[in-house]
Amino acid sequence: MELDERKATILRAIVEEHITTAQPVGSQTIARSRGLGVSSATVRNDMTVLEREGYLVQPHTSAGRVPTDRGYRFFVDNFERQPGLAPAQRRVVSDFFTLFASAHQVLEDLLHETSQLLARVSTHTAVVVGPHVEASTVRSVQLVILQPSLVLALAILSNGRVEKSILHVPADTDDATIATAGALLDTQLSGARWSSLPELRPVAGPAADTLARDARDALVARADQDILEPLYVGGASRLAAEQEAFPTSTSATRLLELLERQVEVVSLVHDLLDQGPTVRIGSENPIDELRDCSIVVAPYRVDGEVAGTVGVLGPTRMDYRQALAAVEAISQQLGDVLS
Repeated sequence: MELDERKATILRAIVEEHITTAQPVGSQTIARSRGLGVSSATVRNDMTVLEREGYLVQPHTSAGRVPTDRGYRFFVDNFERQPGLAPAQRRVVSDFFTLFASAHQVLEDLLHETSQLLARVSTHTAVVVGPHVEASTVRSVQLVILQPSLVLALAILSNGRVEKSILHVPADTDDATIATAGALLDTQLSGARWSSLPELRPVAGPAADTLARDARDALVARADQDILEPLYVGGASRLAAEQEAFPTSTSATRLLELLERQVEVVSLVHDLLDQGPTVRIGSENPIDELRDCSIVVAPYRVDGEVAGTVGVLGPTRMDYRQALAAVEAISQQLGDVLS
């Protein structure tokens, strides 16, 4: 059904009022507060039509109405997008990433802290999926001497990850051999796919070639372990605080249990990656545990390529404008820092 301007205005007003108050919304509230220029009886008639068309539901006979999933979907698809986060929140986000960029923190710490930041800014539980490994390429490879018989092989990837593997080498291996092997690795592996590192061409002499080959094999073994991207969850306790906003007392508990099943969550956001900033509302979600909640996600890009995802989870009665502004701002800043 195409909604005329008045019904659309009434539906948006009901959604906004319900998000703010968590209470069923009556016709008098809308007629008084929105300046529609029509009586509460007219508003009530339009609400009856909206209910019949599936945008609203009346939880009790004498109560006002609350939005359905379809009502929230209309709201999300038709609200005026706000320009972004409030100035104070923009400063918090900007200062956070400026500090991390200057401190050169490891990727895992950055993603964990980003999930906590997103939870604070959005006021909902946040998820951050680490950079995807399938399309990652090697930016550089280094060999670092740890002890006379230990060498660390470092592979720096295009998605911002740093992969490490420790090698045991003969104690009499000299620094020049290690430096030569490192240069060979960097020359022949830079630009290669992390998931399919090529065999090395022997060009540096027996000792350096052997060390380089051993280091390459150790990195291949490390790459084989990167089957699934890491998942970072921030503000999980917010689900308990929001429990009353869910339709049943077990909804929040089931959602917490889902977040412990990393494979399902990562698979879900993979399906949403190509769609840009995305909102899935209630029954639109394919996973049973998400049918009572909404998820707002956005990809972050490293050097122009989609690398991972940030998102928030919460009840369908969430502030969608704020949630979208938060995930878009943080995905942009995260991608910039990693690039």
